[in-house]
Amino acid sequence: QVALVEIGGGLVQAGDSLKLSCGASGRTYTISDMAWFRQAPGKEREFLASIPWITPSGAGIITYADSVKGRITISKDNFKNMMYLQINSLKPEDTAVYYCAAGRQQYDYWGQGTQVTVSS
Repeated sequence: QVALVEIGGGLVQAGDSLKLSCGASGRTYTISDMAWFRQAPGKEREFLASIPWITPSGAGIITYADSVKGRITISKDNFKNMMYLQINSLKPEDTAVYYCAAGRQQYDYWGQGTQVTVSS
């Protein structure tokens, strides 16, 4: 099993930047991929970005959703078992619960989510 905990949400102003963190614990060696999602009130869960977790060469493909590409950056620190999401130029429509997810062939593990509220 893998446990995930998101940290870093809160109330921010439009135009601000925010960095979310996701800590992983447990059998993290079973993870091949981690990702960030969000869910706004009344909307479906939305994929934001994914990053390979463990690769033999350390390389891999980072993927971003077109809707946020250019404003977000996903990163990781395998030694600390942490994943991050930097969001710039926040907009009120970025208000949502942000989740980190992890898995191998599918995202089997999810955090509890962290609320991000962007005021105009």
